[in-house]
Amino acid sequence: MASDGESRHVHEVRGVVAGAKGRAVSIETVLVPDPGPGEALVTVAACGVCHTDLHYREGHINDEFPFLLGHEAAGVVEAVGTDVTDLSPGDFVVLNWRAVCGRCRACRRGRPWYCFATHNATQKMTLADGTVLAPALGIGAFAEKTLVAAGQCTKVDPAVTPAVAGLLGCGVMAGIGAALNTGAVTRGDSVAVIGCGGVGNAAIAASRLAGATTIIGIDLDDRKLAWARDLGATHTVNAGGADPVEAVRGLTDGHGADVVIDAVGTPDTYRQAFYARDLAGTVVLVGVPSPEMTLELPLLDVFGRGGALRSSWYGDCLPSRDFPTLICLHLQGRLPLDAFVSETIPLDGVEDAFAKMRRGEVLRSVVTFP
Repeated sequence: MASDGESRHVHEVRGVVAGAKGRAVSIETVLVPDPGPGEALVTVAACGVCHTDLHYREGHINDEFPFLLGHEAAGVVEAVGTDVTDLSPGDFVVLNWRAVCGRCRACRRGRPWYCFATHNATQKMTLADGTVLAPALGIGAFAEKTLVAAGQCTKVDPAVTPAVAGLLGCGVMAGIGAALNTGAVTRGDSVAVIGCGGVGNAAIAASRLAGATTIIGIDLDDRKLAWARDLGATHTVNAGGADPVEAVRGLTDGHGADVVIDAVGTPDTYRQAFYARDLAGTVVLVGVPSPEMTLELPLLDVFGRGGALRSSWYGDCLPSRDFPTLICLHLQGRLPLDAFVSETIPLDGVEDAFAKMRRGEVLRSVVTFP
């Protein structure tokens, strides 16, 4: 740890960089500075390949190329800035992309999971020629080391496998939180989940953990529906051959589900979720729509059906609360996070992992480092 008066080193590591819209990623030399005030240097042990990384590569997030990709990560703190008191070198951490500020109106009202002033590291990581990199979701963990805000590090039990722990950094946490935090699924509930990829199947696993008695997985891909059954779905529906709304009603005595989670995020799937819920039921949108999408619903139906229409951003999670608890449940054998790791790959396997993701062949490919 360097004091303010000391010179800081720069670490030369390998990282996965998206250089231009739609171009295949490449392995580049990345320069990572020692941490300054409020920052932490983390040696990355594992990082999942998420759809969001692909969205960055395709220019669907913004056009601030080049990007240092990767954000579903776990690793070990190597050094911390001078004013960091709650982290120490050697701590095993999961990285998160929402370091809460503790001072905004949401934090002051005791709702830090809605923090309006989340932040990232101040210093920049660069290419060897000095080109500034934009780290994906403020993390950039497809690299041997990364620099983050100290608040983006959450300490968890080091007994967990890093490839498993890192999944809480984004997609799996989004699905678990959509069910437990946003949807408030509880024992005896009926739940339908539209879209059985990583996020949707995490919602299914969480619903089983919460004690839901009817859990319906809906997708167009029989392979994903098989994963849903393995993770706790009591029923599955292939939407290519059946009306999802009628199928859900048929499995819930004609009423609809107490909680319907849209893990796809299109107008069509949202309408299905809206009409597949019971009167006064809850719809949770956790799938991410694209900017051009619009939704039209009869306002009388919105009024007459009551209940709640909720959006779930990162599963409404509070990392300091949720990550250690979920890791503990996994280590107790109650939450099968390891089932989401379809394969482990080297750093140069990210582009192939994107192709497998698009074909629906994996829940998660995870980059692991020696």
